[in-house]
Amino acid sequence: MTLVSGARLGPYEIISPLGAGGMGEVYRARDVRLDRDVAVKVLPEALFGDADLVARFEREAKALAALNHPGIAAIHSFEEVGSRHLLVQELLVGETLRQALASGKLPLRKTLDFAVQIAKALAAAHEKGVVHRDLKPENLFVTSDGRVKILDFGLAKLTKPDEGSPATNLPTVSRGTEPGVVLGTLGYMSPEQVRGKPADARSDIFSFGAVLYEMLSGKKAFSGDSAADTMSAILKEEPPELAITNQSTPPGLERIVRHCLEKSPEQRFHSAHDLAFDLEALSAVSTPRLAPGRARRRPSRALVVASGAALALGLLAGRLVFRTPLPAPARYHRLTFRRGFISSARFAPDGQTIVYSAAWDGARTRHLYSTRAESPESATLALPERDLRAISRTGEMLLLELRKHEDGNSSAGTLSQAPLSGSAARDLMEDVAEADWSPDGRLAVVHAPGWRYRLEFPLGKVLYEATGWISHPRVSPKGDAIAFLDHPLLGDDAGSVAVVDLDGKMRTLSAGWVSAQGVAWSPTGEEIWFSATRSGSARNLQAVTLSGRQRTVASAAAGMMLSDVSKDGRVLFIEQDKRLGLLSLLPGESGDRDLSALDWPVQPILSRDGRTLVFSEEGAGAGRNYTVYLRRLGGAASPPGLDGSAAVRLGTGHAMDLSPDGRWVLAGRMDSVPSPIQLIPTGAGSPKPFPEDALHHEYGKFFPDGRRILFNGSEPRRPQRTFVQDLEGGAARPVTPEGITALLPSADGTSVVVPAADGRLKLVALEGGATTPIAGTEPGDVPLAWAEDLRSLFVRDASWDSPARVFRVDGASGRRDVWKELTPGNSTGLTFIQPSAISADGKTIVFHTRTSLSTLYVAEGMK
Repeated sequence: MTLVSGARLGPYEIISPLGAGGMGEVYRARDVRLDRDVAVKVLPEALFGDADLVARFEREAKALAALNHPGIAAIHSFEEVGSRHLLVQELLVGETLRQALASGKLPLRKTLDFAVQIAKALAAAHEKGVVHRDLKPENLFVTSDGRVKILDFGLAKLTKPDEGSPATNLPTVSRGTEPGVVLGTLGYMSPEQVRGKPADARSDIFSFGAVLYEMLSGKKAFSGDSAADTMSAILKEEPPELAITNQSTPPGLERIVRHCLEKSPEQRFHSAHDLAFDLEALSAVSTPRLAPGRARRRPSRALVVASGAALALGLLAGRLVFRTPLPAPARYHRLTFRRGFISSARFAPDGQTIVYSAAWDGARTRHLYSTRAESPESATLALPERDLRAISRTGEMLLLELRKHEDGNSSAGTLSQAPLSGSAARDLMEDVAEADWSPDGRLAVVHAPGWRYRLEFPLGKVLYEATGWISHPRVSPKGDAIAFLDHPLLGDDAGSVAVVDLDGKMRTLSAGWVSAQGVAWSPTGEEIWFSATRSGSARNLQAVTLSGRQRTVASAAAGMMLSDVSKDGRVLFIEQDKRLGLLSLLPGESGDRDLSALDWPVQPILSRDGRTLVFSEEGAGAGRNYTVYLRRLGGAASPPGLDGSAAVRLGTGHAMDLSPDGRWVLAGRMDSVPSPIQLIPTGAGSPKPFPEDALHHEYGKFFPDGRRILFNGSEPRRPQRTFVQDLEGGAARPVTPEGITALLPSADGTSVVVPAADGRLKLVALEGGATTPIAGTEPGDVPLAWAEDLRSLFVRDASWDSPARVFRVDGASGRRDVWKELTPGNSTGLTFIQPSAISADGKTIVFHTRTSLSTLYVAEGMK
């Protein structure tokens, strides 16, 4: 700094320095003429002789003078005092956005608020033909009352001054404006700036996207070890998905960020006005509220009369001038009236007949039915145990016989083909999860051998292979692309809407949905319609264009799964009430008992004595956040059954195991990636986090000694493997090769249970890696717990049907017996049941269930 407190520059008395940069020193000063504090930016003495930089300084002043917006720092004057050039601005009190980001990402509501303010200020600048070209957190100032101001228009470029505006005579200097000269700040520059090409308003939109990404994630969108690496990232790479770096980011907001960060200017928002409009639509802020303690003013009589007259005139004008009627609401026709589960539905080629798959009134076998919108009756087609996947233009159905099932939603089986007449089906292909017809009658399938999901079209040509699973592929009306849902985790229906062309180029159009099921193309093929939710609420009907522009078509109170859209725009959908549940067989009780707390319990864990049950709830009741619950069960010291206590909420996390002494729950935290693990006390106390590392933790179990845990995890961009972690400290050490994960420690803690290549189970020693087959196990077996004799193992098979069976396998003799089985007392809507936990004595068993009660509707008038 070259000026000290008390120095005078004309009428400005310097009070204190505020900051400095390459283009100026900024001071807090007192304007003695108007008796107010201002910010004075002074061109450094070393730059006085540089005519180009002086012109740039003047250009900043004139650019600011051209702008009059609350989101842009106001200029008071541009003056010459002696040999110095001064830019006098309003004095702002607060901090830069860079300072606000020092502690990490901002809260979502604050991010949206700031983003809307910045976008509106950019729109105002662009309207005046001013492009900032250096938008970054350092040039955004957050005042103490929450207003955001854009600073430093030193690199601004005039593109189209308004005639007669103060910017009309603003000179366009050559320095930094011609092709080949790179201006801006690395990490926030647009690709065209990196290449030294001319930058227009869309360049500011790219920089805005980088700033918005950083506000949401706390990390820069583009960075590298060197300037060259950062430039390469801007030109060639995409920043990580916000759904990974910040799971609370709404998918619509992620879409906006991606749209801003398109490499090609033509594919970004065309104006900051459009950007601001989309951001406001996402904002959770509704109408302004009165400040606490501020009284509402009662309007004067004259004002009331004037307002009433104006309203009357407005209504009259509206009746005379605007005669366009309001759009008619959608009309819904209920098609089914029985209690049960509907898995799929499609319009037949005539557009009036509707075919669906369902299991009614407690039956476990699904049948195919046909109906029409004007009839409450359905006819049964003679093809039992088939799920409908598609109907061709010629009336051929694609059906799936589910012979395999993975946890949750992902499944696979045998694909077959049958005519609408309902005659015998012809098998086509094994290990198919989904399928659809193209307009010309070719098959698009999701092939899932070994649970590796890949989208093939035509058969044998892989267009896309997923890391998790793929659902609901739908070929476009032109047959030139396939829309589908891309789910990152097997069994979990969270995911993204994607489209892939026939050359295998895949694009994600809408990311971050916590539940997404059902896809169809609009009749014109210009939009992809899908049913999804971004929170714990019901799935709604959404639409997204191929350019990523998204809207909500219809909202629903209950869960909606889109099934089909007819050529005339009628929508076929299934209203679903899905629930996971926990059923138990308790000592001394003959029937099953429901142990659930809310609507979506997962990962039930029993103590070895069968007296304590721990599980997580992660459905709508828990706000789609994993929440750990504990329930005390009956035991030797209490009457058989429940002890009468309600489920107790222990904290937030994904429960993995209960310590042998029952004092701690091993739980994964789901609020960050990589996901850390922690110990949650079952009684008084605070959670104990594990030392943070770069591992992503998926599944964990205590060893019998209670001093170690095993967990399945992965290093960044590496396959999963099993690690052992000492609870007293030290780094986790891998004990299996990459791609191999353990399921359970051995009873003596010296080995881990691992699936063998043939699907049976084996023991792998922690020291030396020696393997021992567990005799009596069969392909697909899942270990539940070691029995009291520490030699026998309780397992369940791969079946998910009723009755659910627990087997006891003697690892020495290979003897395998059915230990217990359960057929629920009420099977209506039951879609799967599996044993999930068992006590060491085998007397307490918890079964995981899923039920779905469905109703089929057709809607007219949705647009």
